[in-house]
Amino acid sequence: MIRIGIVGDIGSGKTFVANNFGYPVFNADYEVSKLYTNDKKIFLKLKKRIPKYISSFPIKKSEITNAILANKKNLKKIINIVHKEIRKKLTIFLKKNINSKFVILDIPLLIENKIFKKKDILIFIESKKKDIDKKIKKRPNFNIKIIKMFRNIQLSPKNKKKKSHFVIKNTFTKKTVKKEIKKILKEIS
Repeated sequence: MIRIGIVGDIGSGKTFVANNFGYPVFNADYEVSKLYTNDKKIFLKLKKRIPKYISSFPIKKSEITNAILANKKNLKKIINIVHKEIRKKLTIFLKKNINSKFVILDIPLLIENKIFKKKDILIFIESKKKDIDKKIKKRPNFNIKIIKMFRNIQLSPKNKKKKSHFVIKNTFTKKTVKKEIKKILKEIS
């Protein structure tokens, strides 16, 4: 099994690209939102650590946002609780897909949280700044302060690109992305 990590700036289209590979995708953002809506243990842990902000189950995204905006330290508290669970989910995903030729890791903090392995293939998703900004502003809980905080805990796009084996220029069109993916898969097969 070859692990392919998708990296790039917030809003560069990592998930869009990951979903076009045609192989199993581990989407960390999706798994986190599932934890917030389905996992009572996560709710209880977060309520204990940041009781002023987490009030009801399922956890609302707005409660998480408010906690982070109120105090940067809350972001660390949330990450410490949530990321342990995400790592467990990743382990289960990898075991379940052990016989797949490729697995795609769509994990925003893949490099920062040292989740990637030396032999993983890293693909940097490059998009135009104006396309990224346009996409981010359309998101349902868009908040520029939160975006900036998340960018501050991530490596810069320039560093991510340097660490990557391949670059896909994302024009947000399926045809172009699929062509790029096909070239990469051919090269690493």
